[in-house]
Amino acid sequence: MKTIIANLKMNKTYDETKQYLSIIVTQYNKKNEVVLALPYTSLALGKFLLEGKGNLKLASQNICDEERDQNTGEISGEMLRSVGVEYVIVGHSDRREKYKENGKTINKKIKIALKNAMGVILCIGENELEKKNKKEEVVLKSQIEEALSGLYENELEKVIIAYEPIWAIGTGKSAALRDVENAVKAIRKTIKDDFSLNASESIKIVYGGSANTRNANLFCGCNGVDGLLIGKESLDEDKFLKLLSTISK
Repeated sequence: MKTIIANLKMNKTYDETKQYLSIIVTQYNKKNEVVLALPYTSLALGKFLLEGKGNLKLASQNICDEERDQNTGEISGEMLRSVGVEYVIVGHSDRREKYKENGKTINKKIKIALKNAMGVILCIGENELEKKNKKEEVVLKSQIEEALSGLYENELEKVIIAYEPIWAIGTGKSAALRDVENAVKAIRKTIKDDFSLNASESIKIVYGGSANTRNANLFCGCNGVDGLLIGKESLDEDKFLKLLSTISK
């Protein structure tokens, strides 16, 4: 079973999300796991419409790195869990770049999500300069080790690693299949070195970066790839359903 994650980012009002989810819920009939990362304003709606819908799961796009008190404008793990959130996206390049989130912050967010019984979608990836200088493996190793510092091996069962080369996100330029496979191999090697062979083989890794209806199944067919993280192509429900229909189990 593949895991397909839709990151709606800062898009869709409450009413637009209601229409979107109503169509997804009634028309999606495949057996892959589909994780829908909604805006905060639609999470309670997501709980109502997705609860009991089998492979359709609810995710948050962020979580606070502290648990309560003086964090105006933030949202806690406890709050997210109370509205049925099952996954949290952590470490997305949007947050790393625009909001200057570092490995220490990301590590704290992961631990809070796990403490509140939610799965984690950890985003990692190199930028264009790092790719040009052939630093991809060094960057991925560093991001993984900072993010997963202090975790027990059994906690990795609730972690999905999303490899998103920054230069490909929203650009229409997707990575070559061979490059994706090499990145996934490097990720699994880091997990093997830091945890165990069993952990490296069992952890889920998904690809994100300009995946669309033409290449989605090709990326899912890459060695070691367990699914996709979709951005822009997930915003239109018809396009997203078409993309989902192209993906094999």
